[in-house]
Amino acid sequence: MENNENIKASFKGLIPFIVFILLYLGTGIFLNIKGVELAFYQLPGPVAAFAGIIVAFIIFKGTIQEKFNTFLEGCGHPDIITMCIIYLLAGAFAVVSKAMGGVDSTVNLGITYIPPHYIAVGLFIIGAFISTATGTSVGSIVALGPIAVGLGEKSGVPMALILAAVMGGAMFGDNLSVISDTTIAATKTQGVEMKDKFRINLYIALPAAILTIILLFFFARPDVVPEAMNYDYNLVKVFPYIFVLVMALAGVNVFVVLTSGILLSGIIGFIYGDFTLLGYGKEIYNGFTNMTEIFVLSLLTGGMAQMVTRQGGIQWVIDTVQKFIVGKKSAKVGIGLLVSLADIAVANNTVAIIITGGISKKISEKNNVDLRESAAILDIFSCIFQGLIPYGAQMLILLGFAGDKVAPTQLIPLLWYQLLLGIFTLIYIFIPQISRKALSILDKNVEKK
Repeated sequence: MENNENIKASFKGLIPFIVFILLYLGTGIFLNIKGVELAFYQLPGPVAAFAGIIVAFIIFKGTIQEKFNTFLEGCGHPDIITMCIIYLLAGAFAVVSKAMGGVDSTVNLGITYIPPHYIAVGLFIIGAFISTATGTSVGSIVALGPIAVGLGEKSGVPMALILAAVMGGAMFGDNLSVISDTTIAATKTQGVEMKDKFRINLYIALPAAILTIILLFFFARPDVVPEAMNYDYNLVKVFPYIFVLVMALAGVNVFVVLTSGILLSGIIGFIYGDFTLLGYGKEIYNGFTNMTEIFVLSLLTGGMAQMVTRQGGIQWVIDTVQKFIVGKKSAKVGIGLLVSLADIAVANNTVAIIITGGISKKISEKNNVDLRESAAILDIFSCIFQGLIPYGAQMLILLGFAGDKVAPTQLIPLLWYQLLLGIFTLIYIFIPQISRKALSILDKNVEKK
C-alpha cells in the first residue's frame, strides 16, 4: 500500500500477519479435529485480524497515537474504501436479483434446455453462467447442487463426476465474474481495470473450460437417459445478469454498472410483484449485510497491512521471495505460489488475495510484470486451490448435498477444470509469446478508444 524503498526489511514487522493467519488456520484445524462442521469458517476472519492488530500495537515501536494514525491511513486508503463500497453494491445486486427470481429463472432456463445425454456438460455450463452472473461460486453450488444430485442418481453417471462438473463450472465463474469479491480484491490491490483482468483471465480460462467440456462430453455419458423436463423460467428476470456483465466488459464505471443493475432488478421485481418498495429497500440492506464480514475484514487488514509495511514486514517478504526470482516468469510463479499458500492456510480465496495483494503488486513492479497479469494470476491461483481444498466452503457444501455417497478423495481427482486451469496458467507464464500476444490485444483495444 505504501511504496517506500527506504523501509528496512524486518521479520518482526511480519509477526501481526503471522498471528492472524496462524489463529485463523489453527482454529480451523482444531475444530476440524473435533468434528465441527465447516470448521474453517467458525472463527470470523475479522476477529483473527483484530488479534493481529492488537499484537502490532504491542510489539511495534512508536506511541499509541502514531501507530493508530498509521492504522487509520491503511483503513482509509482509497483502494480499500473503493473495494469496500464495491462489495456492498455487489452484495445488494446479488440479493435483489435473487429476490426477484433471477437465480431461479437462470437455473430453470438451463435445466430445461440441457440435452439429457449431456447432463454433466450442461451442469458445468449452467454453473459457469450462474457464478459469472452472480459473482459467487457458493451461490451457484447451492442452486445447482440438489438438482445435480437428483440427475446423477437417475442417470447412472458417477456421482463424483456430476459434482465435479458443478464445482468446475462454479469456480470458472467465481474466477471470471466482474462482480466476484475475488475479482474486486485482485483488481483493486493491483490497481487495474476489471475488464482488462477479465480479458487476460478469459484468455487463460477459456481453453481450460473448453477442454473440460470435451472431457465431460466423452467420459460423462449417462447409462440411463433421464426424462427431459421443463421448468418455469422468465427471460426478463435473467436480463439483469447479462446487462451487468456486458456493461462491465464495455468498460463502464463499476459503481454505475452495479447501481444500474440494482435499479433494473428492482424495477423488474416491482413489475412482477416480487416485492414492494419497502421490501426492495430491505433486500438492498440484506445485500449490504451479507458483505459485512468481508467489508470489515478488508478495512482491518488494510490498516494492519499499513502498520506491517511501515515496520518492514512486507519488505522482508519481498526480499525473501526475490532471492528465488530471476525474471518475469519466476516472479509470476512466485505470486501464484504466495496466494495459493495463503488460500490453503485460510480457506478463503478473497482473504488470500487481500493478504497477498500488496506484496504481489510490489513484486510485479520490481520485476516488470504487467499488473493486469498479476491481478489475473492472483485470482486464478486462489480459485484453483479454493476449488480443490477439502475443507473449503465450496467442497463442504457440495459434498453435503450428496450425503455419504461421495468422499473428497473421490471428487478431487475428477476436478478437471481446476487442474487444467493450473496447467494453462503455467503455459501462459512460461511461453512469453502467449503473454505478449494477450497484452498486445489489450493495448490495441486501449489505443482504438
